[in-house]
Amino acid sequence: MKSRLHKTNAARILDELGLPYELASYEVDEENLSAVHAAASVGENIEQVYKTLVLKGDKTGFFVCVIPGGKELDLKAAARASGNKSCEMLHVKELMPVTGYIRGGCSPLGMKKHFPTFIDRDCLLWDFIYVSAGKRGLQLKIKPQDLLAAAAAQTAELTA
Repeated sequence: MKSRLHKTNAARILDELGLPYELASYEVDEENLSAVHAAASVGENIEQVYKTLVLKGDKTGFFVCVIPGGKELDLKAAARASGNKSCEMLHVKELMPVTGYIRGGCSPLGMKKHFPTFIDRDCLLWDFIYVSAGKRGLQLKIKPQDLLAAAAAQTAELTA
C-alpha cells in the first residue's frame, strides 16, 4: 500500500519517525472536495475522517485545527485553545503560500512551516482516524496518538 508513487511529505515524515500508517487513495471530485466525500470514497465513518483547517489568530498568527469531517469548527473554542481572543479561517488564496498545500489536500503534517496544531479531542475515541496525506485523493490512516506525536499537536474541544 505504501508505494513510491504516493509518497507525500506527510508520509515521509511518518516514515522518518517510524510511525505506522496506511495510505488510502480515492477518486477526486473537483466539484466536491469535502471530508464527507472523502469518507464515502474510502468507505469510512465521517466521524473518523478529519479535515485540516488553517486559521489566523489575532495574537499568535497562523495555527491548525483538525476536526471530524462532519462537524463545524467553533471559532471561539479554536481561539481559546490557541491562546487568541479571536481567529478567522485562512482565505483559500492564502492556503498555498502559507502551507504549501491546496484546498482539499491540506495535511496537518509537512506544511512549509510548523504551526501550533490542535486536534479535536474526540480523535481519542477511535483506534485510527484519517487525515489528508497532503494531496487531493489521498488519505493517511493513522492512530490518533501517532498523529498527535508527529504533528507535535495537542487535543482540544474544537467543535460546537
